[in-house]
Amino acid sequence: GVKIDNLFTELLEITLTAKYTSLEDKISFLNTISRKLDNLKFFTTLLWEAKGINAGNYGKLAQKLFHAGTMLGGWIKQQTLPQK
Repeated sequence: GVKIDNLFTELLEITLTAKYTSLEDKISFLNTISRKLDNLKFFTTLLWEAKGINAGNYGKLAQKLFHAGTMLGGWIKQQTLPQK
């Protein structure tokens, strides 16, 4: 549980930093966010499998994490497209 809490906090911190970072450095931050989000998904699944969270709460959380990943993918794609 503590690992999951720490990952949530780190994700928030890095995301806030990425928002205000120059374009040259932003991709590196976004890749870090992506890795941490994948870790968070893994550890929440592990928590559910260990019966540390019920299926309903896990389903809600998994859906939100999936949505966050979709939004992050869009952000990464936006940053890597040629600027007009």
